[in-house]
Amino acid sequence: MQAGRPIPVNPARMLAELDELRTIGAVGKGVSRLAFSGADIAARIWLAGRMRAAGLEAVVDPWGNLFGLPPGEGPCLLIGSHSDTQPLGGWLDGIYGVACGLEIARAAREAGGPRIAVVSFQDEEGRFGGLTGSAVWAGAMEPEEADRLSDAEGITLAEARQRAQEIADIGEVSPAQFAAYLEPHIEQGPVLDRAGETLGVVEAIAGVRSLTLTFSGEANHAGTTPMHLRRDAVRGLYNFAAALDTAFAPLVTDRTVWTLGRIAVDPNAPSIVPGTASVSVQIRDPETARLDRLMAEAMGVAEHTALALELDLSVSQGFSADPVPMDPRMTEALAEAAGGIAPGRWRRMSSGALHDATHVSRVLPTAMLFVPSIGGISHNPDEDTKRADLEIGLLALTEAIPHLP
Repeated sequence: MQAGRPIPVNPARMLAELDELRTIGAVGKGVSRLAFSGADIAARIWLAGRMRAAGLEAVVDPWGNLFGLPPGEGPCLLIGSHSDTQPLGGWLDGIYGVACGLEIARAAREAGGPRIAVVSFQDEEGRFGGLTGSAVWAGAMEPEEADRLSDAEGITLAEARQRAQEIADIGEVSPAQFAAYLEPHIEQGPVLDRAGETLGVVEAIAGVRSLTLTFSGEANHAGTTPMHLRRDAVRGLYNFAAALDTAFAPLVTDRTVWTLGRIAVDPNAPSIVPGTASVSVQIRDPETARLDRLMAEAMGVAEHTALALELDLSVSQGFSADPVPMDPRMTEALAEAAGGIAPGRWRRMSSGALHDATHVSRVLPTAMLFVPSIGGISHNPDEDTKRADLEIGLLALTEAIPHLP
């Protein structure tokens, strides 16, 4: 294969493998492959077989991360994502990136091209917490801490990961074996689809700030307590919600999202003035300074609301993660490839969802490429992407690879 030329991949072969993989754990139109479940193990065994057939060494580490390693020496490019799913998810979330990596690694071997490895990280979808396999592999989580994680049934990760030995030979795979990491993925949102665009070059994975606010007043009889004498906790909650949107309006960009999610009211009864009301607040943005400013603004709005209604306010901090910028040189190589293969139909964007790239970026130069999700649907059996877009994503990767650092 001539140096600097794109790897001659076979998109039809990749699509055929995706079609076959969606039958493993199929539930109607959707797929159920929880980490270390029977279906997940079966899919990883299938992938390990395909890796060997492609001339790669299939190695699974003790945490269930499955690698296909090319022969030879020296660090090489790693491409992949994950093959586990939500309890009932779609057929492309995660596995598209693994299928791209497998096809590119195989085609490179066939053409005498560069050495390329493929990976399917384990428990990205959160049976035991989310991004668990890549977190341990990249050193973002201590193994002892990971082993104590448990699922909804009380099964610990330490117990579940004993099944890793069913997949392939257990071995240690170090980040030092790789030069960089590339994660193709479906967008899982509506931006590309609504714009009629084909490719998204990810510049950053958005950071997260979250907390739970609890407004406390006084529970009392709903029929006998005059309105002006009530300390109604729910009134605090909905006044806060309305004021928050107004306060955020001059501060946010089109990449900012915020969600008022889990709501709890006590007593939750029609004839009692609510004594307490709590709401979770989650904010995502690709810029740390803006995230922190928005969180401070949310706290200010909550405090003002509580004071105005004579309510008490308590705050419980939740999950927090800083934004993760992608490697600039890799991002530029993807942008050049996207502009060449889909002129006028691509954009630079951030990822609102977390991915394995979040942790891998700690130890390797990392980049991501998105293809559209029809209707913006994901984590849902109706998740889908046009087959032509899946092909274009694969071809854009091959255009970029010769120019990666």
